[in-house]
Amino acid sequence: MRIPFVDRDPTQVEVEKLRLILSTYQDGTGQQVVRNGRTLPGWRDFERTVAAAFGGEPQESKFIFDVLIPDPNRDGVFYGISCKMRRTLDETYNRGKVTIELSNSAGKFWQNLQEYGLDQTNYRESPQTVGKALITMVEKWHKDVEINDRGRRIDLEKSFYLALSWKEPGEYQLFKFALKLPNPENLIWDFPNVKQGGLSKPGRRLTGKDKPETILFEWYGESGGQLKYYPLVKHALWKSDPFSLEPLPENDTAKYGILAKAQVYFPQQWEKILRGKNYE
Repeated sequence: MRIPFVDRDPTQVEVEKLRLILSTYQDGTGQQVVRNGRTLPGWRDFERTVAAAFGGEPQESKFIFDVLIPDPNRDGVFYGISCKMRRTLDETYNRGKVTIELSNSAGKFWQNLQEYGLDQTNYRESPQTVGKALITMVEKWHKDVEINDRGRRIDLEKSFYLALSWKEPGEYQLFKFALKLPNPENLIWDFPNVKQGGLSKPGRRLTGKDKPETILFEWYGESGGQLKYYPLVKHALWKSDPFSLEPLPENDTAKYGILAKAQVYFPQQWEKILRGKNYE
């Protein structure tokens, strides 16, 4: 019986495969433009890389999971991977935390808070209620897709977050975290005070802490709606060693890039173009 990827840590071979696939996005096809036609992989590139490296299916939609991996031992059962990519590796090194943006669905969050009688006029009066409602909603999203309309079953217990943190000029590290979030009932929720006009008043940033000095969640309800999660590195289920992308050949730029791909995929047609053959 073959052991599924999600029942074990990634092997060094699998991480190297992922690193090399990510490296291909330096050829002008990556989402993040650097200079001179060079690019770096972006969040969508990361999702596609995870699917290719671990034998999964990229969803490329608003589905709650970005990659689904089939269980080789159970027909119709999949594991969900929620891929997160942020340029926050420096912060991870300095603070021992990983940055994961859980959602920026401001409209859905506010709609849910209305069920608690909360809106933009009074929500800062009930930080504990707001925090609990936000985390409960994210967990409900996961539960709602456990059995989805495609007839597939997703094993939530073995699904997880896979975060790729990076920094300039190109250092990366992978972190695997449990899908289950900290219990919001056990956290301290508040709106830290901000100074305005010489006065101190509750700000609009909601924080959730397990200790007075350890922020695990932030929500910016009136400025983007991002719900951010800061799990500690020491709580990661697994983490890779830091790695860099494999450099592309510098001596012959014709060997990489979208023009080179077209030439490799369609050599006969490309040769006609080079000869100036008329297609009309």
